[in-house]
Amino acid sequence: MRFELYTEETDDRPVFITGNFNNWNPKDYNYQLQQTDSNHYFIEISKQALPDNIEYKFTKGGWENVELDKHGNITPNRKADKSIEKTANKVEKWRLNWGPFKQEFFPTAEVISEKFYIPQLDRYRKIWAVLPYDYHTSDKHYPVLYLQDAQNLFNEGSGFGNWEIDKKLSILAEYGRGDLIIIAIEHGSEDRIKEYIFDNDNVANGSEGKKYIRFITDTLKPYVDVNYRTKKDRDNTGIGGSSLGALISIYSGFLYPEVYSKLLIFSPSLWVEPNNNFPMMNFRIPFKTKIYLYGGGQEGSKMVKRIHIFEEYLKRWEKKNLFDFEFRTNINPEGTHSEFYWSQEFPRAIEWLFYDNTENPVEVKPQQQSIKN
Repeated sequence: MRFELYTEETDDRPVFITGNFNNWNPKDYNYQLQQTDSNHYFIEISKQALPDNIEYKFTKGGWENVELDKHGNITPNRKADKSIEKTANKVEKWRLNWGPFKQEFFPTAEVISEKFYIPQLDRYRKIWAVLPYDYHTSDKHYPVLYLQDAQNLFNEGSGFGNWEIDKKLSILAEYGRGDLIIIAIEHGSEDRIKEYIFDNDNVANGSEGKKYIRFITDTLKPYVDVNYRTKKDRDNTGIGGSSLGALISIYSGFLYPEVYSKLLIFSPSLWVEPNNNFPMMNFRIPFKTKIYLYGGGQEGSKMVKRIHIFEEYLKRWEKKNLFDFEFRTNINPEGTHSEFYWSQEFPRAIEWLFYDNTENPVEVKPQQQSIKN
């Protein structure tokens, strides 16, 4: 069966077809289209590989680069019956790295406090609440994700770039995946390493990770639950970060599994714990915990290897009935240790951790019609 595509928007990105015939893999090289000229593409797929009722979409290598209509809106899945020999398709626009971003779906970022007191460490910290776009116009209660290193999450002008979580949350909201509060905790600058190291004086003299974890769990979370419309239970509470921020989030999840059920772990600094000697609480009944692990193939020779070894350790703990883990591990061969790649991964992690669905986000209709220019 032949699928033909015409598009006026041209660039160097290859074009793929994805659908219910390849588990909606948006970058499957078995389904890359051939190009006949700058605007025309085609692919021929054996009918044996196709279901009777075909659903499909075109991408330029990922959901962050999926097709859009001429107004920049989500398109419904294309449909065809495999009894026909050929389909003619047209794509008006393409996403580029999740954009364009629509202002009507942007979250609201509020400063909880410029100087939130940390009694466990006798110091102060700036903390943000990033609220869903409809928070102040609804009476809904929301799950919460606590993230480290707020300086690098959404503020323009960060020396390292940032995750652009405000933009990414607007995309998720457009797809009906935006019901989430992010609590962003700025790191302690010169105290960052000590606060994010649990108990390893070889790395940081006077490690303060134990106290920092207690601050988030025993002081900050109760404050957030009183002052915001949150879903307080563990099933709706997560914690995460990148690098050392990911490491301290692993500790948090293992020591307080009755509080956190979801861990967002990007490029964790597992070199601090090469033997995976993570302490954990023993409970009579193991807690089910979801862990989204991400690493880049260009982050040094040992990053990906350490992530896979870490997985194996978790599976051993699972066999001992200490935890009930559910993993999603994504390795980007091109990924470096940088905010740009963590930004790309953020929407995928949020959707898997908090929405627990098998359908891809582009199959969900937007919650409201975007304003068309």
